[in-house]
Amino acid sequence: MERVEQEVTTERRTREERRAADRRTVDRREVDLGGYERDQLHDMLSAMLLSRRFEEKCAQSYQMGLIGGFCHLYIGQEAVAVGGIHALRDDDYVFTAYRDHAQAIVRGIEPRAVMAELYGRVDGCSKGAGGSMHMFGRDVNFMGGHGIVGTHLPLAAGVGYAIRYRGGDQVVLCYFGDSVVNGGPFHEAFNMVAKWNLPVINVVENNSYGMGTDIERVAAVDQLVSRACAYEGMHSERIDGQDVLAMHAAVAEAAERARGAEGRPTFIEAITYRYLGHSMSDAAHGTYRTKEEVQAERKNDPIATFSDRLMEAELLAREEYDEINQAAIDAVEDAAEFAENSPHPEPSAAYDNLYADEFRGGLDRRDAWR
Repeated sequence: MERVEQEVTTERRTREERRAADRRTVDRREVDLGGYERDQLHDMLSAMLLSRRFEEKCAQSYQMGLIGGFCHLYIGQEAVAVGGIHALRDDDYVFTAYRDHAQAIVRGIEPRAVMAELYGRVDGCSKGAGGSMHMFGRDVNFMGGHGIVGTHLPLAAGVGYAIRYRGGDQVVLCYFGDSVVNGGPFHEAFNMVAKWNLPVINVVENNSYGMGTDIERVAAVDQLVSRACAYEGMHSERIDGQDVLAMHAAVAEAAERARGAEGRPTFIEAITYRYLGHSMSDAAHGTYRTKEEVQAERKNDPIATFSDRLMEAELLAREEYDEINQAAIDAVEDAAEFAENSPHPEPSAAYDNLYADEFRGGLDRRDAWR
């Protein structure tokens, strides 16, 4: 037994060392702060802090039994959502998977509506019917929140096709986790996007683990971004997803590329990391990763490194940081209070939105065909 434990420990350390060396090869583009207005930089910091404080409150509410079902937190990955979404126009579209609270808020859904959805209340952005994994905001072109792994990639391709068909110049930003790249929907969607030059920006948030499985155990490539080489005309790059400005610059360039005459799509591998478990039912460390690994990754915290950089450049004062942080805390506490006071849906609401129009023959005959 002791020999087996030693072998497991040795293998784990080898993987950690290999991952650390691999991450040093990421394109760490130094984006010039001079290309951004002070308010724009503060807005990105504010969005990251709001996302972080929101998720921390979610963890607290889940432990208190106020949030049911699954709950996947985004703590550690904030720069990927903020940098990418802030590079879009208001009429662009955003798709994401089930780790979707931050993207929903950053895209413009009110924290109150997101928290109420988590609580399963009628004032939620999906009227309490979706819960944690199915946020939706039609008014801000936030197309979900999808719980089935990888199935939203073809949907994003479909929206890209609709844009091209109608002669528009919007783009689609589609986020997904690293486990998706080994599934059929990934290749099917990428083939269509590349073949038809659809204005889709696919971003894999490589946080190293699909649930509790190290990506190295299941991916037959050293770098996920290399999957793009199978699709002619698709631009690809691998960036530091913990750098909000690098993420912003990459998506801004991809959006310009997608809006062009050829409408070339882009595949971005954003190297990021989640500090907590896959979901609230999963341990942060001690099972498939070590405490030391998590602590090492925290040294590259996207919020801390960005705020430090702004302070060093005298673009952010400590007092300003404290004000932004407090505003985020206040907004989250307000959202939690709002959600708790929002009513539960009526039981009859379970039958809403099942059909596009009234079912012929009435509800009493809806299953007569069986």
